[in-house]
Amino acid sequence: MPLYEHVFISRQDLSNTQAEGLIEHFTAILADNGGKVVENEYWGVKTMAYKINKNRKGHYAFLKSDAPAAAVQEMERLMRLHDDVMRVLTVKVDKHEEGPSIQMQKRDDRGERGDRPDRGERPERGFGGDRGDRGGFGGDRGGFGGGDRRR
Repeated sequence: MPLYEHVFISRQDLSNTQAEGLIEHFTAILADNGGKVVENEYWGVKTMAYKINKNRKGHYAFLKSDAPAAAVQEMERLMRLHDDVMRVLTVKVDKHEEGPSIQMQKRDDRGERGDRPDRGERPERGFGGDRGDRGGFGGDRGGFGGGDRRR
């Protein structure tokens, strides 16, 4: 059977147990349709980059599944209809990664960001940088210079 990874975001006003109950609910839906959840993770309440349905935060959950496409489609359909679920993302993968996801790892365990070259000496940037004097309010580029523009 194909392997999938699912992430869904539920409303912030749910309790932790209700959010984890949603994970169990959708795990049961996959099982009823011939699939199985290999692993699940509750990532907790996180702040989102933008509001979704007037919510700034949401409960994030992650599922790794081994299920037929029909079971995944049914689970997604029910997730989208569920009032408490705000967003759903499903990705088909070749194999599941071993161990906890990157969200569950401590920052110390994630490793370095790689070799980043030294940027060397940088000139001190004063007021205006290397752009020179631009004059008042626009000069020859229009703006608020006023009066020198002809029609």
